[in-house]
Amino acid sequence: MDGIYTLANDVVCNQLVALLNSIEVHAGREMPVAVIAYDDRLTNVRAAIAPRPQVRLLDDPALFAPWEAFSRQVWQAHPTAIATWRKKGIADVYRLTSNRRYAAFDGRSPFDRFLYLDADTLLLNSPQIFFAALDSHALVTYDFQHKDPSHIFDVTASKLSEVFSPAEIHRAIFCAGCFAGRRGAFSAEQRDWLLQHLAAGEAEILYPNAPNQSVLNYMTMRLAQREGASFSIHNLALHLPPEQATGNSVTSSHFVEQAGRVYDRGHPLTYLHYIGLSADLFNQLCSGRNVDFPYRETFLHYRYLHEPEKRPKFRGKRVLAKPGVVKRILKKLRLAFG
Repeated sequence: MDGIYTLANDVVCNQLVALLNSIEVHAGREMPVAVIAYDDRLTNVRAAIAPRPQVRLLDDPALFAPWEAFSRQVWQAHPTAIATWRKKGIADVYRLTSNRRYAAFDGRSPFDRFLYLDADTLLLNSPQIFFAALDSHALVTYDFQHKDPSHIFDVTASKLSEVFSPAEIHRAIFCAGCFAGRRGAFSAEQRDWLLQHLAAGEAEILYPNAPNQSVLNYMTMRLAQREGASFSIHNLALHLPPEQATGNSVTSSHFVEQAGRVYDRGHPLTYLHYIGLSADLFNQLCSGRNVDFPYRETFLHYRYLHEPEKRPKFRGKRVLAKPGVVKRILKKLRLAFG
């Protein structure tokens, strides 16, 4: 069975509703969806998915436990991450529950093949392009993270060039907000093999400021080296004809919004990632504050698709929630994404 995963709690519930509505439109009401619980704040999430029989909540601690234990072991092998996080008052692995997305690969998870999308994304076209590529590849991505590997690995680490070649980094790294894969990847034996290499010094290449993303990239790339063609990584952005490949990030300013779709040079985006924008921005907008951010009309279209009467009626000039913050975030990220 094919399906779509996301990761959410009540903080991002407005974004979750928009994502679920976009999936209904572009993947069909019959497409199964599983919401992975980010933490225990789930009251609004449960209410949002209750009328959607195709959506289930995954909140079993036993499902997440081995992946959280694995994450702790990974970072215990890192030379500085734990100590740095402790100085900042972080008692555990930074954003540990973000790593629950790894459970999509667990043998007990519901989907044989899956597309994972962060809650701050919208599906804007059929997801079949991902599932079709899974017929011949173990992991499928679609982004331009290869333009900036510094958000994946510590590019100053001397060991990075020993572990991965520049060619591997270019063709294989990806943003962990969107990827497709299969259930059963990363067995206990394979995870132990990865931990052995990390403990032998390779952990220094991980990027502690994006721990779930860094580790997931390491896992897939290292396993691709070991397994060869049986675990191939396929980035659609690098393999689609240049005239067909589209960007996907809110950091791109040239997209055109039109009736719930977003276009890049006349081609509809497959998905749009509101990367770098806080949930508070979306929550303020939904509460009626006329805050501004890129492609907000597309978000509003899907958020209130089934509740048009609840869509906020804004008055006055649009304002930034925190003047300059959004612009700085987008400027910082713009070079890294298409």
